Amino acid sequence: ALAPQGTVAILYTSGTSGEAKGVMLTAANLDHMLSCTGARLDQLMGARETPDRVFHYLPFCFAGSWVLLLSCLSRTSVLTMSMDLAKLAEEIGVAEPNYFLNVPTLLERIRSGVEGNIRKRGGMIARIFNHAAAAWSRVNAKAPHTWDLFWLGLAGLVIFPSIRKRLGPNLRALICGSAPLARDTQLFFMMLGIRVLQVYGLTETTAICTMDDPAHIDPGRVGPAIPGIEMKLGKNDEILVRGPNIFPGYWRRPEQTAAVLRDGWFHTGDQGDVDAHGNWRITGRLKNLIILNSGHNIAPEPIEEELVRAIRGAQHVVLVGNGRSFLAAIVTGEVAGAEIDSQLERLNATLPHYRKIRAFHAAKEPFTIENGLLTANGKLRRDAIAARFADDIERMYARPEQ
Repeated sequence: ALAPQGTVAILYTSGTSGEAKGVMLTAANLDHMLSCTGARLDQLMGARETPDRVFHYLPFCFAGSWVLLLSCLSRTSVLTMSMDLAKLAEEIGVAEPNYFLNVPTLLERIRSGVEGNIRKRGGMIARIFNHAAAAWSRVNAKAPHTWDLFWLGLAGLVIFPSIRKRLGPNLRALICGSAPLARDTQLFFMMLGIRVLQVYGLTETTAICTMDDPAHIDPGRVGPAIPGIEMKLGKNDEILVRGPNIFPGYWRRPEQTAAVLRDGWFHTGDQGDVDAHGNWRITGRLKNLIILNSGHNIAPEPIEEELVRAIRGAQHVVLVGNGRSFLAAIVTGEVAGAEIDSQLERLNATLPHYRKIRAFHAAKEPFTIENGLLTANGKLRRDAIAARFADDIERMYARPEQ
């Protein structure tokens, strides 16, 4: 038996920059978190006569995976674990899950794959899908046209069921964490009739601070704070958290512990905002801020997400420009330079001068875990990317500014 403050485990942060730190988590941290996740899963599943069917493909050194595993054990769930990402689609079909935990990268790939397959098929199927997607966009913007419900209803009969079938007949929801999911992607799955529940948290917060309410999803936001947790905004819109989910400190790192635990609040390093209903949105990461030599501070994530969605064939977009006079971008994937030019021109027309992207470098090889440019849960290793593309970055800034 452990006392409430007894250390249960030490989980190491992913170490996207610098050396990974050991996060000590206690019995009290876990007791609170498992009661919260259990209550939310009860809400998702409703009255049940059989165990939850859960599928999992992420590494268990990821705090969210660990909490999911413990939640499955405490709820007597059937957990199917995938050991080979190349067989993911096949194994999801075998598992027929009620829910599973995702990172945004996978959901973006599923969306791109579905849209690409429909474009290849062409004909009436593509026409119906395109009309339905445009209709869904207008409906969510509260500006519907006369025929919008017709196109959505038709797609709901002849297209969407076959897409849903690939993710299994028992699916109640996809759960997404580790990084903010693009609002358009969340809406895409909702159009198909698949709920996507976002979760926000860090290893230091026992994986979770907020969870979407299955009955009240606000696309683009990560839900309200879980019961017993307080959240507020600090300097530079940094998210601060306190409550029974906060870790007691880093293993043998008292100075780094003191740097993030101040006046009873954990300083997350994430930037965000909260709406009148208490739903949070994650807008960036303080350490990722690009500070131009003009003094302008720019959060790269919203611009990168917009470009990945807009540039057909793009796998990743990373902005650079710290200490420089303007922003530049690295774009990966099978993308034509003319396509990048066109989308940059479109986006730049909507941005103030200091946020315009004035140069780019196209690279066919995507960022992956294997080449060391992504973490195990799909986050960009920005320092490694900057080092790998150092010569290309210098060449972008050696050109005359556009």
